Amino acid sequence: MLKIEKKIAKIRKYIAILEDYKVDCKERFLNDTMFEGALLHYLYLVSDGCIVLAQMVLKHKKIDYAQSYFEAIDLLGEEHILPKDFAYEFAKIASFRNFLAHDYEDIDPIVICEHILAKLEDIELFLTYIEKAIVNQQLFP
Repeated sequence: MLKIEKKIAKIRKYIAILEDYKVDCKERFLNDTMFEGALLHYLYLVSDGCIVLAQMVLKHKKIDYAQSYFEAIDLLGEEHILPKDFAYEFAKIASFRNFLAHDYEDIDPIVICEHILAKLEDIELFLTYIEKAIVNQQLFP
Protein backbone atom coordinates (compact mmCIF):
# COMPACT_ATOMS: atom_id res chain seq x y z
CA MET A 1 0.00 0.00 0.00
CA LEU A 2 1.27 3.47 -0.80
CA LYS A 3 2.42 5.70 2.05
CA ILE A 4 -0.34 8.20 1.28
CA GLU A 5 -3.01 5.51 1.47
CA LYS A 6 -1.56 4.26 4.77
CA LYS A 7 -1.70 7.77 6.21
CA ILE A 8 -5.34 8.12 5.10
CA ALA A 9 -6.17 4.82 6.82
CA LYS A 10 -4.51 5.95 10.07
CA ILE A 11 -6.40 9.24 10.07
CA ARG A 12 -9.67 7.37 9.50
CA LYS A 13 -8.85 5.08 12.42
CA TYR A 14 -8.41 8.11 14.67
CA ILE A 15 -11.64 9.68 13.38
CA ALA A 16 -13.52 6.49 14.32
CA ILE A 17 -12.12 6.71 17.84
CA LEU A 18 -13.08 10.37 18.10
CA GLU A 19 -16.61 9.62 16.90
CA ASP A 20 -16.99 7.38 19.97
CA TYR A 21 -15.71 10.21 22.18
CA LYS A 22 -18.69 12.41 21.23
CA VAL A 23 -20.93 10.54 23.68
CA ASP A 24 -21.14 12.52 26.95
CA CYS A 25 -18.03 14.38 25.87
CA LYS A 26 -18.34 17.49 28.05
CA GLU A 27 -19.12 15.58 31.21
CA ARG A 28 -16.35 13.06 30.65
CA PHE A 29 -13.90 15.83 29.68
CA LEU A 30 -14.55 17.69 32.93
CA ASN A 31 -14.53 14.65 35.21
CA ASP A 32 -12.02 12.24 33.72
CA THR A 33 -8.46 13.40 33.10
CA MET A 34 -7.67 10.19 31.20
CA PHE A 35 -10.55 10.90 28.83
CA GLU A 36 -9.41 14.51 28.42
CA GLY A 37 -5.86 13.43 27.63
CA ALA A 38 -6.93 10.74 25.19
CA LEU A 39 -9.37 13.08 23.41
CA LEU A 40 -6.75 15.79 23.00
CA HIS A 41 -4.16 13.24 21.90
CA TYR A 42 -6.38 11.84 19.14
CA LEU A 43 -7.35 15.34 18.03
CA TYR A 44 -3.65 16.13 17.76
CA LEU A 45 -2.98 12.92 15.81
CA VAL A 46 -5.78 13.73 13.36
CA SER A 47 -4.81 17.36 12.84
CA ASP A 48 -1.11 16.57 12.54
CA GLY A 49 -1.91 13.62 10.27
CA CYS A 50 -3.81 15.90 7.88
CA ILE A 51 -0.85 18.27 7.69
CA VAL A 52 1.60 15.42 7.14
CA LEU A 53 -0.70 14.02 4.45
CA ALA A 54 -0.78 17.40 2.69
CA GLN A 55 3.02 17.55 2.82
CA MET A 56 3.27 13.99 1.46
CA VAL A 57 1.02 14.87 -1.48
CA LEU A 58 3.04 18.01 -2.23
CA LYS A 59 6.29 16.06 -2.05
CA HIS A 60 4.88 13.40 -4.36
CA LYS A 61 3.90 16.11 -6.84
CA LYS A 62 7.41 17.58 -6.43
CA ILE A 63 6.09 20.78 -4.86
CA ASP A 64 8.36 21.44 -1.91
CA TYR A 65 7.91 25.15 -1.34
CA ALA A 66 5.28 25.23 1.43
CA GLN A 67 6.60 27.60 4.09
CA SER A 68 4.07 26.63 6.75
CA TYR A 69 1.53 23.99 7.70
CA PHE A 70 -1.25 26.32 6.64
CA GLU A 71 0.38 26.85 3.26
CA ALA A 72 0.84 23.11 2.70
CA ILE A 73 -2.93 22.62 2.73
CA ASP A 74 -3.63 25.85 0.88
CA LEU A 75 -1.29 24.70 -1.91
CA LEU A 76 -3.46 21.62 -2.41
CA GLY A 77 -6.17 24.06 -3.42
CA GLU A 78 -3.81 25.83 -5.81
CA GLU A 79 -2.94 22.44 -7.32
CA HIS A 80 -6.67 21.56 -7.68
CA ILE A 81 -6.38 18.57 -5.36
CA LEU A 82 -8.85 20.35 -3.05
CA PRO A 83 -11.39 23.01 -3.99
CA LYS A 84 -9.68 26.35 -3.29
CA ASP A 85 -12.31 27.63 -0.85
CA PHE A 86 -12.30 24.37 1.06
CA ALA A 87 -8.48 24.33 1.18
CA TYR A 88 -8.31 27.86 2.55
CA GLU A 89 -10.83 27.10 5.31
CA PHE A 90 -9.47 23.64 6.08
CA ALA A 91 -5.94 25.01 6.41
CA LYS A 92 -7.06 26.41 9.77
CA ILE A 93 -6.46 22.88 11.07
CA ALA A 94 -2.79 23.89 11.15
CA SER A 95 -3.54 26.54 13.79
CA PHE A 96 -5.59 24.03 15.75
CA ARG A 97 -2.74 21.53 15.65
CA ASN A 98 -0.35 24.19 16.96
CA PHE A 99 -2.82 25.15 19.67
CA LEU A 100 -3.02 21.52 20.80
CA ALA A 101 0.76 21.22 20.78
CA HIS A 102 1.50 24.42 22.70
CA ASP A 103 -1.56 25.83 24.48
CA TYR A 104 -3.31 22.71 25.68
CA GLU A 105 -3.80 24.13 29.18
CA ASP A 106 -6.32 26.65 27.83
CA ILE A 107 -8.70 24.08 26.34
CA ASP A 108 -12.41 24.83 26.64
CA PRO A 109 -14.37 21.54 26.81
CA ILE A 110 -17.42 23.15 25.21
CA VAL A 111 -15.39 24.27 22.20
CA ILE A 112 -13.76 20.85 21.88
CA CYS A 113 -16.88 18.75 22.44
CA GLU A 114 -19.45 20.85 20.59
CA HIS A 115 -17.51 22.60 17.85
CA ILE A 116 -14.32 20.72 17.10
CA LEU A 117 -15.75 17.21 17.16
CA ALA A 118 -18.50 18.47 14.85
CA LYS A 119 -15.79 19.20 12.27
CA LEU A 120 -14.73 15.58 11.88
CA GLU A 121 -16.82 15.50 8.70
CA ASP A 122 -14.51 18.17 7.22
CA ILE A 123 -11.56 15.88 7.84
CA GLU A 124 -13.39 13.04 6.13
CA LEU A 125 -14.10 15.35 3.20
CA PHE A 126 -10.39 16.28 3.04
CA LEU A 127 -9.49 12.58 2.86
CA THR A 128 -12.13 12.00 0.18
CA TYR A 129 -10.67 14.77 -1.99
CA ILE A 130 -7.20 13.23 -1.68
CA GLU A 131 -8.58 9.80 -2.59
CA LYS A 132 -10.45 11.27 -5.55
CA ALA A 133 -7.19 12.79 -6.79
CA ILE A 134 -5.59 9.33 -6.56
CA VAL A 135 -8.45 7.70 -8.48
CA ASN A 136 -8.39 10.45 -11.12
CA GLN A 137 -4.63 9.95 -11.37
CA GLN A 138 -3.85 13.50 -10.37
CA LEU A 139 -1.39 12.03 -7.88
CA PHE A 140 -0.36 8.75 -9.44
CA PRO A 141 -0.40 8.99 -13.25
